[in-house]
Amino acid sequence: MPGLIIWKNQEINRLRRDIDRLFERLWDDFGMPVTYRSEREMPFIDLSETDDSLIIKVEVPGIQPEDIDISITDNILTIKGDSRHMESMEEEDYHRMERRHGYFSRTLELPCKILVDDVKATYDKGVLSIVMPKCKADAVREVKVRVT
Repeated sequence: MPGLIIWKNQEINRLRRDIDRLFERLWDDFGMPVTYRSEREMPFIDLSETDDSLIIKVEVPGIQPEDIDISITDNILTIKGDSRHMESMEEEDYHRMERRHGYFSRTLELPCKILVDDVKATYDKGVLSIVMPKCKADAVREVKVRVT
């Protein structure tokens, strides 16, 4: 039954993203964004799986590694960060300056249990990579019952 609930949540989330994207495109065409740009540009996450680990890649350009917090509780991964990218260029005469700054947080349910103590995270050119070794499945035990 839990597999059905996860599938249902994934389908509902996909529908929600599609509807949000539709409204954003509609309102952006009229020059009035529905949400602030920083809310829409929350980091994108790729989750892949090998035989022995889960691999997550997160796009976090312009954010320093020391401003990223990763936590795992049971099978819930949370990635939080704070971007403070502000530059001052006084020699230019700007008509418009757009900077992405603020706080973000992403929570993701992992598809299996992992070895929390062996998780490794690296940051390279705006991409955070997290490698999480999976827990080994319990060995199947066969119990012989003597019928009397």
